[in-house]
Amino acid sequence: MMTPRYLLPIDTRRSLHRFTDVLVIGGGLAGLRAANAVESNRSVLVVTKDKLRESNSNYAQGGIAGVVDPDDRFEDHVIDTLHAGGNLCDISTVDMVIREGPRRIEELIRWGTRFDEADGELSLGREGGHSRERIVHAQGDSTGAEIMRAVIDRTRSLPNVEIWDNAFTVDLLTYEGRCRGAIIVGPDNRPLMVWAKETILCTGGAGQIYRESTNPPVATGDGLAIAYRAGVQLRDMEFIQFHPTVLYIAGSSRSLITEAIRGEGAYLVDATGHRFMPEYDSRGELAPRDVVSQSIIRQMDATKHPCVYLDLAHLDAAHVLKRFPGIAEACAKFGLDITSDRIPVRPGAHYMIGGVTVDRQGRTSLPGLWAAGEATSSGLHGANRLASNSLLEGLVYGAHAGEAASRSAAESVNKLEALPIQHPVHAHNESFDVADVRVSLKSLMGRWAGVERDAEGLREAEDSIRSFAAYVMARQFDTVEGWELQNMLLVASCTVRAALVRTESRGVHFRSDFPQVDDENWRRHLSQQIDVDGGHPKIGPPLEPNEISRSN
Repeated sequence: MMTPRYLLPIDTRRSLHRFTDVLVIGGGLAGLRAANAVESNRSVLVVTKDKLRESNSNYAQGGIAGVVDPDDRFEDHVIDTLHAGGNLCDISTVDMVIREGPRRIEELIRWGTRFDEADGELSLGREGGHSRERIVHAQGDSTGAEIMRAVIDRTRSLPNVEIWDNAFTVDLLTYEGRCRGAIIVGPDNRPLMVWAKETILCTGGAGQIYRESTNPPVATGDGLAIAYRAGVQLRDMEFIQFHPTVLYIAGSSRSLITEAIRGEGAYLVDATGHRFMPEYDSRGELAPRDVVSQSIIRQMDATKHPCVYLDLAHLDAAHVLKRFPGIAEACAKFGLDITSDRIPVRPGAHYMIGGVTVDRQGRTSLPGLWAAGEATSSGLHGANRLASNSLLEGLVYGAHAGEAASRSAAESVNKLEALPIQHPVHAHNESFDVADVRVSLKSLMGRWAGVERDAEGLREAEDSIRSFAAYVMARQFDTVEGWELQNMLLVASCTVRAALVRTESRGVHFRSDFPQVDDENWRRHLSQQIDVDGGHPKIGPPLEPNEISRSN
């Protein structure tokens, strides 16, 4: 598809302007940790499209994986991560993140996070793919909310950090091959040119391109799209992790049922009550998420039933209610008692493993732009994310990107100025139903680019997206809904294109027409980058993180 450089008509000579040393786009855990890492003598502006708490980080139920038990070993956590990652992880990145984990968890405790304890020690849970108990959690199944409470409180206390809620980032500003800030539209709907010495992208994932998703409504892939339009390299966009167990109640919004439930001993059963996971994998319900999701899809097909069920009836009821109060409350709204009733579940889009290519400092392929968290492809997750490694990644890479951006801002010329950038007006007078196209896009992505894919379905999805884009991408909307739709189409296109090119099955990417792993041809990453001048995409071997360091 032809991709416009900017979604809005702009003329910086006639615009409103704001200046800051460091601009952080995104207010989840990675973004706030980055803001906290900037030196106190540097001004920081954090912009988030909704309320500060409305992020994937806030909804994380399971916890943070970390080697905090004296009997655990860094090497074991590394091995578990590599096994889950489908032979595509960067070993040095995995080792760095995991060894830094305990320090980042201790940091959260110092900042006021109240993790669950037993007898004065941190309580540790276990999740799929982990060889032992190492998941630190809070309030049973509300870890993300508790961590975000503490980190938000700390961030708001910093005098050099300003936070803007309800501020939508439409595009990155680029000039002479460098990121110069971003175009921000606030509640007054007036575009503001925010000029920054350094910009950090922490915008989270893109689960909303699918109908079935655990992600909040804000997760529309905006950061991935604005980076792509600016010529930034994306990598491994075919790898989208589907969470195996999303509450499935027809007509209701989807809710995540944490993997920790299976870690506590819950069974997966089909419509007949048959426990099926041991037939697919010797690890049963504790197999990695890609294995469990694919097994559920196959069992649903075999039973011709729209879901499977989590069964906790054999577990101690009091322990279940204490450990999972949030899930008990969510299910009770539908008349389900999780201690005795089976919970209907099916896979849903959960985590974007691919994203903006970054090195170990969070540096992207565009000078002046850094990135951290779910919006990135760092090499930690490979082809499949190990449970509860995502909050850990957000903390580690948020800190690294914030520190590196802070140093770079200190080394740059102290003068900030508005640069001459223009993008013309394109008039469109006909009415347009944004909601209808959005629903159609989400439906086709679930049907053709979900847990299982094949060439025929992916081409069908590609053709449909191209058709939508032909009359959507050329428009200049003046609403968040319109910009989100354009971003979703762009991210969906990148995802489908990469899934079609990778003719093998690896991790979360399962091609039913190429069901085997092909290490000889495909044990490599797949990059996408746009020709900014021509607006045309190109796909091929990626610029690896060490090459990013050399290129800037």
